[in-house]
Amino acid sequence: MKLLSVNIGRPRPNPWKGLSLTGIDKQPVDGPVAVAAPGPKGTGAVGLAGDRAYDVQHHGGGDQAVYAYAREDLDGWAAELGRPLANGVFGENLTTLGADVNGALIGERWRIGPDVVLEVSCPRVPCSTFQGWLRRDGWIKRFTQAALPGAYLRVIEPGDIRTDDPVEIVYRPDHDVTVALAFRAMTLDAELLPWLLAADALPEESKELVRRRTSG
Repeated sequence: MKLLSVNIGRPRPNPWKGLSLTGIDKQPVDGPVAVAAPGPKGTGAVGLAGDRAYDVQHHGGGDQAVYAYAREDLDGWAAELGRPLANGVFGENLTTLGADVNGALIGERWRIGPDVVLEVSCPRVPCSTFQGWLRRDGWIKRFTQAALPGAYLRVIEPGDIRTDDPVEIVYRPDHDVTVALAFRAMTLDAELLPWLLAADALPEESKELVRRRTSG
């Protein structure tokens, strides 16, 4: 498992969500990129130096510090969409090769390169910016049906990362809540919601959502 690319956002106008800018246009960069915990949501800070979130209500912060997507899944979407998809086009910071991103367990930890350790926190949920950026009507529905959301990660140990760094799983928690299962529970399969509370590393706001939807 390794990083195919490390991708940093270029600010773009965001006509799809009524915001002035979006950072979804992620482009591969050369050289090392510093990774550090960004602090709480609400400031736009994210985990990679040089990047940021502009929809500060829904993106950024410690639980969404870094977003990873598998090259293998991008290739599958490219075949379906009938056009090439470059690394970073889904707004991912890390494009991986050989990593089962959607099969990763919530709370699983990855060492990337010699220093950085990231922890899988939750799936990405698609929004109107994502659909508009890809210029594909019905994209939110199709992406949701496929349940290949990619993973948000929090920063456990900071440091530098770069293209071709190895990715190693250094910890797997004792439950079976994967990124894909969490995504399905939060979107189309509400009957799965109670399973999610077995994952202690799930963000607190996600746990509260589960509790509200399953109470009574």
